[in-house]
Amino acid sequence: MDKTKEEQLDNQQNKPLKEPTIWEEKGISRRDFIKFCTAMSAALALPVTFAPKIAQALDEIKRPTLVWLEFQDCAGNTEALLRATTPDVATLILDILSLDYHETIMAAAGHQAEEALNGVLRDQKGKYICVVEGSIPLRDDGIYCCIGGKSALSIAREVCGNAFATIAVGTCASYGGIPAAAPNPTGAVGVKDAVPGATVINLPGCPLNPDNLTATIVHYLTFGKLPETDSHGRPLFAYGKRIHDACERRSHFDAGQYVEIWGDSAHRNGHCLYKMGCKGPETYHNCPTQRYNMKTSWPVASGHGCVGCSEPNFWDTMSPFYKRLPNVPGFGIESTADKIGAGLAVATAAALTAHGVISAVKKDKDTDEKMEN
Repeated sequence: MDKTKEEQLDNQQNKPLKEPTIWEEKGISRRDFIKFCTAMSAALALPVTFAPKIAQALDEIKRPTLVWLEFQDCAGNTEALLRATTPDVATLILDILSLDYHETIMAAAGHQAEEALNGVLRDQKGKYICVVEGSIPLRDDGIYCCIGGKSALSIAREVCGNAFATIAVGTCASYGGIPAAAPNPTGAVGVKDAVPGATVINLPGCPLNPDNLTATIVHYLTFGKLPETDSHGRPLFAYGKRIHDACERRSHFDAGQYVEIWGDSAHRNGHCLYKMGCKGPETYHNCPTQRYNMKTSWPVASGHGCVGCSEPNFWDTMSPFYKRLPNVPGFGIESTADKIGAGLAVATAAALTAHGVISAVKKDKDTDEKMEN
């Protein structure tokens, strides 16, 4: 074998089987990457067989540019983003997305920060994703929230109006939230009401679960479109079921076992919080399944009732928060929580009695047959 052929053989033997992906270059193992894709398929309520398709999309598709605007807010959704774990915020904003503007966490400030935003508007019109946190005041020409000399209303109309899509994170951006509660002195509204012509998807909650934000973006990257939504503009994968239906305390509701006083034995034993004001029967969100803080817990699991924060106008319609819902639409017999326990007890006793009678009759019949034989 001549020298040239020997060199070619050596090169083939030393050549890696495939080029490393961007994830491997960042020190993320393929195993962890696939685990993330599987988790995203679960969050999107898709079969696990979609995980390879998600992996392919994240491997091949160019990172979309994202700008994050903050208006009348408490920064709670930004805080939730910073505590994201699957993936963490560094992976999310450096590998999955190109976060070009976020005034709270970006290094630039002042005129430099505004120039970064203007650059996106100038060079990527109709191609970037906008995330909005906080409500937008309309009263008195929007003077109650201004950034860089511009009102939140004018900024939203320019940035959201030229975005491919806008994701309203948190209840304030979705529906006005707490700033819009009566008497709403600033005329606060959600993004869709402020910019009617924009394509908006709502991710309400106080705060949002960052997994739902990641899943929404992954859905767009995988399928080239935003997920299907309900009548309130919320993605069905995250807001398609009532909290009550997936709650770990649901069995206690069905058994008529309720907490009557904070700290009583029923409370300590994890019984239903419906009588203490839990709004789970009238709230649509995936809190019980996605949970918060590395999926460890959520308000009801910690012993506090749901306040319905993912519903429009929740501050007005769901309060007082520690009084139970008087009537729950669509529940039928479940709306009579005072009677359900007694009713079940009577039904159970009747069933046991019937079972006892049937057993006794069967036993007597068996005895008679044996005697005849």
